[in-house]
Amino acid sequence: MSRVAYVNGTYRPHGEATVHVEDRGFQFADGVYEVWSVFDGRMADFDGHMTRLHRSLNELRIDTPMSREALTRVLQETIRRNRVRNGIVYLQVTRGTARRDHPFPAEGTPPSVIVTAKSISAAKSEAMAAKGVAVITTPDIRWGRCDIKTVGLLPNVLAKQEARERGAYEAWMVDEMGLVTEGSSTNAWIVDENGKLRTRDTQANILKGITRTALMAIIEDEGVELDERPFSVDEARRAREAFFTAAGAFVMPAVSIDGVKIGDGKPGPITTKLRTLYLEQAKRDAI
Repeated sequence: MSRVAYVNGTYRPHGEATVHVEDRGFQFADGVYEVWSVFDGRMADFDGHMTRLHRSLNELRIDTPMSREALTRVLQETIRRNRVRNGIVYLQVTRGTARRDHPFPAEGTPPSVIVTAKSISAAKSEAMAAKGVAVITTPDIRWGRCDIKTVGLLPNVLAKQEARERGAYEAWMVDEMGLVTEGSSTNAWIVDENGKLRTRDTQANILKGITRTALMAIIEDEGVELDERPFSVDEARRAREAFFTAAGAFVMPAVSIDGVKIGDGKPGPITTKLRTLYLEQAKRDAI
């Protein structure tokens, strides 16, 4: 069965789903997106992603394309039509289609809405987490509003490609002070050499990850001390454990940084426990 995409009011075979050549997402990266993990056909961390979507739209002054209830139905129907039990559903909203010009188009121009869904092997993800993955570091060259989940991801693409070419899974971006900001598509965490769990605060124009937020609530419930402050590349290399969080990766152990082994080079006990707790909660609360 062909995969199906939702595009501006209609469901189409994936290979026939198109947007106009002058859609502003294509012309200017003038749009935002969200990704939900799907467990047993249901979306995880639903409210968090929906809230962040509306914040991103408001920050860029893009009209909300439809009601929350209608959008929820579209997301659920796209998952159903693609027969996704475990995987992701992707939503993109752009400022719409208009003659190419930098200022906003005429008031009333409808936003474009695109939804796709695909299956991801849960067994493959678990095997990767059991082994851990490699991370590299690269300079952070992104714009100053990384707190908005915009589709303008070229620096992230270059960072991810560099990671692939260097045999790593993820790239952690580093600011001019030598501090890790976040990953190309993830939030970065360490258990430092003193055993303290650390991740950068979100006041520094980094993305407030929804998986990050959900994990922080779990950490609080578990009574684990968390230090929200930046860490340097050197601190990360000396850490007892390292990991990153994202909707597709959940809680993924990082076992080396720039070729330097983290701890004993295996997923650590804190990371492993947090991954288990997060997945249990995400699956339980998915809608």
